[in-house]
Amino acid sequence: MIGLAEVQAAARLLEGVADRTPVHVSRALSQLVGGDVWLKCENLQRAGSFKLRGAYVRMSRLSEEERARGVVAASAGNHAQGVALAARMLGLDAVVFMPVDAALPKIAATRDYGAHVELAGRSVDEALVHAREHAERTGAVLIHPFDHVDVVAGQGTLGLEILEQVPDVATVLVPVGGGGLAAGVVAALAEARPDVRVVGVQAAGAAAYPASLAAHRPLRAPELRTMADGIAVGIPGTVPFEVLDTRHIDVRTVSEEDISRALLLVAERAKLLVEPAGAVSVAALMAAPRDFEGPVVAILSGGNVDPQLLLRVVRHGLASAGRFLQIRVRIDDAPGSLAALLQHLASSGGNVMDVSHVRTGGDLALDEVGVEVQVETKGPDHCAQVLQHLRAEGYRLQEG
Repeated sequence: MIGLAEVQAAARLLEGVADRTPVHVSRALSQLVGGDVWLKCENLQRAGSFKLRGAYVRMSRLSEEERARGVVAASAGNHAQGVALAARMLGLDAVVFMPVDAALPKIAATRDYGAHVELAGRSVDEALVHAREHAERTGAVLIHPFDHVDVVAGQGTLGLEILEQVPDVATVLVPVGGGGLAAGVVAALAEARPDVRVVGVQAAGAAAYPASLAAHRPLRAPELRTMADGIAVGIPGTVPFEVLDTRHIDVRTVSEEDISRALLLVAERAKLLVEPAGAVSVAALMAAPRDFEGPVVAILSGGNVDPQLLLRVVRHGLASAGRFLQIRVRIDDAPGSLAALLQHLASSGGNVMDVSHVRTGGDLALDEVGVEVQVETKGPDHCAQVLQHLRAEGYRLQEG
């Protein structure tokens, strides 16, 4: 088991290496919960996530002979960048295997830090297979993203910072993929502040931990379908699982809609850019605000988000928050009909984002055309007003 002493030793190694990331109180979330909610901004860490902490601790403890062989890792992006940056600091050669569909900005950043990137596999688990083969073939030391005591201890230094920054913290919400960060935070708090409740959060589409903890052994997730690629891990790590299972940690799941709403709230209200995996702690808080005693610290674990994914997630978040309305309207196939529809939408205060015609369909008469309209609104109440206005004008609507 990893304990407070191991985490404190890791903290000494990270002095002058990892940033002491800030905490910001969130007024919006505090009002929702009915107590103080703090955001631990690890998205502002060097290389954009908490991963530098564990990677550096693990690599700094390699022997001279191991350092000479170089290191290899597998990651969708955050661990890749943490390993690449740590290797540059320590003067080590690094090879990183990333899934073939990894976000281009994460690939570019990993290369910019000096690592050699190989694209292999469709997931982190498959990339890890290639990394292990490379290690066996070349002698390079595998730097696992979460399944090593040094990595877990390094991630746990984040927990020590939380205790110093929010001394009266009652609950800590932690994103969970393989479990290294959650296990490290638990290791730090279990001895220093056993009264603090630590809750792990996984995406429902990539959730191996709830069933694994119920069975008291690591089980593979039935699927890996989530926008939160940073925590899309197929099976818990042996080292972190032992910590979380022994400490009886609760791990919850959140939906894709929960994640997108959380990402949007953090961007709009906290003015912080986070990746979907980094927002799941906030998603859990928003989904069940009365379940967590304050003061609450929600860890924003990373900020390395693909801009194209961000655009899709923001639109999804707007729709989930009731601020983006998609409707299908049947109108007469006559000059001026579309202009009249758009004028009614304008008069109701809706901002038309996109319009498309559908001229064939089993539900359309010969003299009708279907119009699909995407409308930006001011919220759920405004959505209802827009729909009511159109129906009052005689339009036949289908919401999409």
